[in-house]
Amino acid sequence: MNILVIEDERRLADVLVKIMQEQKYAAEAVYNGLDGLEYARSGQYDVVILDVMLPGMNGLEVARTLRREKNTTPILMLTAKSEIADRVEGLDCGADDYLTKPFATEELLARVRALSRRMGEVVLETMEYGDLTLDLNTHDLRKGAKSVRLNRKEFDVLHLLMANSRLVVTKETLITKVWGYDSNAEANNVEAYISFLRKKLLFLDSRVSIVALRKVGYKLEGGDT
Repeated sequence: MNILVIEDERRLADVLVKIMQEQKYAAEAVYNGLDGLEYARSGQYDVVILDVMLPGMNGLEVARTLRREKNTTPILMLTAKSEIADRVEGLDCGADDYLTKPFATEELLARVRALSRRMGEVVLETMEYGDLTLDLNTHDLRKGAKSVRLNRKEFDVLHLLMANSRLVVTKETLITKVWGYDSNAEANNVEAYISFLRKKLLFLDSRVSIVALRKVGYKLEGGDT
């Protein structure tokens, strides 16, 4: 399962991501409504955890915009407000469920699981590109009968490249999304993990390659062969 957390309180957002990852879910966080809307529009997420009070665009407007664009990704709305009228407003804007802060971790996880089963929908557990299949739960990368286990950062780097396979992903984006905004990671850290992934692609004898565009970033190739 792939979870998007849209929450401006960074410490809470990072805790939510950690909780999801401990359940073997893929998860990432963004910290304002405008970025959250763009990420949610990608359609790659199984559940969106969305705070109401956000800078740039509030959570109600994010939910309303997604539903207006026919995006059906389940939304779990988070808020510090517990009044019935506030809950009704969130649900009317397109949220599928509502959770009031503070909340218990087990209740959060139960609601996420319930949303992932909404209307009997099948939750995607893998991503595919070319001859590769990436298991979002186990972090196994497969080509045919051969497979290799990716570590956390290898998985995060490849997941980001596969999710944006038509785009060039900059080193700055990789550092921000994989290592975090406040990390001390540099370009050489990215280069090291790209090297690790290339060796694993070679081991799998995959047609897919990670191409470097000098001073720009990285892009996957070989998906159409």
